[in-house]
Amino acid sequence: MSTTLGFGPELRRLRNEAGLSLTEFSAALNYDKGHLSKVERGERSASPELARRCDAFLGANGELQRLAIGPGTASDTTETPAAPSLWHVGRRAVLAAGTGSLIDLGLKLGGQASSAAVPLLPSFRAQFDQLRKLGQSTAPKILLPLLETQTRTVAGLAAGTPSAGRAPALLLASRFAEFTGWMAQEAGDSGAALGWTAEAAELARAGGDPNLGSYTLVRRALVTLYDGDAASTVVLARRAQSGELPPRIRGLAAQREAQGHALAGDERDCLRSLDRARELLDSDDARSDAEPVIGTTHVSDPAAMTTGWCLHDLGRPRAAAEILDRECLRLPPHALRTRVRYGFRRSLAHAASGEVEHACTIAGELLGVMPAVPSATVNSDVRRLARELSRFRSSRAVRDLQPALARVLAPAHD
Repeated sequence: MSTTLGFGPELRRLRNEAGLSLTEFSAALNYDKGHLSKVERGERSASPELARRCDAFLGANGELQRLAIGPGTASDTTETPAAPSLWHVGRRAVLAAGTGSLIDLGLKLGGQASSAAVPLLPSFRAQFDQLRKLGQSTAPKILLPLLETQTRTVAGLAAGTPSAGRAPALLLASRFAEFTGWMAQEAGDSGAALGWTAEAAELARAGGDPNLGSYTLVRRALVTLYDGDAASTVVLARRAQSGELPPRIRGLAAQREAQGHALAGDERDCLRSLDRARELLDSDDARSDAEPVIGTTHVSDPAAMTTGWCLHDLGRPRAAAEILDRECLRLPPHALRTRVRYGFRRSLAHAASGEVEHACTIAGELLGVMPAVPSATVNSDVRRLARELSRFRSSRAVRDLQPALARVLAPAHD
């Protein structure tokens, strides 16, 4: 209650300092005047979305957000969570000992077939590209068993290969493991996601590439971002920006840092990080990085798309919608998962701008695609959209959309 009482008076003070009446302020934010009055008096708590919008409009640089959420406990950014998960329970016998157990399994599976390892690698490399494409149009739980098997098989090929030719197989296995971690996160298993991400780093180091280990910090920062832990997101992303790393990894890390700053309401540091990301990702060195490409392959301008993402979290939904409208049109039609991810953020920005019917039109199209590409991470924005639209229950478009929203957000039953 103390944090709520602190938020209300400070909001009133900043509003009065800006020379705004409550009527003018509510119209500017597209929020009910009575609701804002209760928030200022401490009778209602401010949602994260409202706090962000007030913060941005009044130029509080994150202070109102901090008052609204109160002091939090940062998550541990150095260890994988110990909570049970599909990865820990279902594959303990294979992966509990790290890369060594993968190689042990490979020796058992591969036997004396070491001479087949090198010729087989191009085939597994092509399979990796195909599975990555399938990830854009297939449910993660369908792909995960195949991805796990391919990771173990390629690591097994490495184990049966003379040391001089082992590195390429280990590096390809690390990419399989990293992508497996992403699909685990999409399936809603953060523990498995972090476990496979750590395995990817081990395999990459064993193959002589320390850089993917740094990229796993960016992946771990994505987990903390979706957990709402802005501080840990920034810390992890900064650790992946060493000057010795390839520009693409540093650029992706700078993007993630920007998202963390946006979540915390720190516009200045967010925009600085975005500028750094744009410079790094546009460099010739970043464009010439070795295949397979690390990070997204379907967003033509990652820095621009992330800018749109961040502007919404900074309480600037109209600017966010303008950028996301433009960038979403550039996404390839087959990239369903990517289109859904940024499309719901686009819908959310339009809803927050008061363009409710347009937001519902966008969301309605996306909700029809969601059964094909279910995503635990996208669901976080779907929930935010449902909360945003709940303020406009009198809208027919909102009422018509509610059943489809409820079906997507309903708990799955096996």
